[in-house]
Amino acid sequence: MDGLFFLIQTLNGIQYGLLLFLIASGLSIVFGIMGVINLAHGSFYMVGAYLAYSLTQLTGSLPLAIILGIPMTIVLGFVIERLFIIHLYHRDHLQQVLLTFGLILIFNELQQVIWGGDPLSVPIPELLSFSIPLSDTLSYPVYRLFLSGVCLVLALAMYVVIGHTRLGMRIRAGAANRQMVEALGINIRLLYSVVFAIGVTLASVAGMLAAPVETVYPGMGEQILIVSFVVVVIGGIGSIRGAFIGALAIGLADVYGQVFLPELASVAIYGLMAAILLWRPAGLFGRDV
Repeated sequence: MDGLFFLIQTLNGIQYGLLLFLIASGLSIVFGIMGVINLAHGSFYMVGAYLAYSLTQLTGSLPLAIILGIPMTIVLGFVIERLFIIHLYHRDHLQQVLLTFGLILIFNELQQVIWGGDPLSVPIPELLSFSIPLSDTLSYPVYRLFLSGVCLVLALAMYVVIGHTRLGMRIRAGAANRQMVEALGINIRLLYSVVFAIGVTLASVAGMLAAPVETVYPGMGEQILIVSFVVVVIGGIGSIRGAFIGALAIGLADVYGQVFLPELASVAIYGLMAAILLWRPAGLFGRDV
């Protein structure tokens, strides 16, 4: 029984960590490549969750809702970048913080107008709504395994795209020396738009996937934003590999902290961040995008 209990908690920690990775990786590449501190990143997670709710109500299918929601979030990313973020590339971090904090307020007000203030729930797809029995009294939900699997597939896709494609080569070059990239004739503004849209889409997809296992509620993006920043700091700014390992570490620390030290669970992840920064001030992997 004890072994099964630890297995369940470990699976929960991995699932939470992989979800954090989708959010934090977008945050990391936006800051690492574009140099923009985007406090509104958590709002895109919230937008994804509410889109999952509305589109599931409309279509009756969460997978179809996600398929329809992804192009909508890509367009949202391009629009936000062209209307707001484009003005921040040569501004200091204080101005970036102020503008993106304003975006948080705008998204929160729009959420209230469109969906109201009541918590909402998204049903788990019928094909994934059962659990795998582990013992006479313990079982594990299949949807959580599905969520972890999708996150792993997306993580692998990011690794392939960034490390083994022409777009990834340009992204890495833009992070290393954006002036040289411009001198070579690459449209850096378009590249930035693509990177920002990717970040928005990753956060939104995370919200869509998490909606059936979490309550969809106003302001849900702020809490996940704070934890995502912790992941980015632990992994190293601009490091996708660091975001992956940092997210898994935070996921496991959070879950086991709530089990064994519930009174200190809220500070466990920050203690982990402090310990890693004392050891490696630039984070685990620095910048490797």
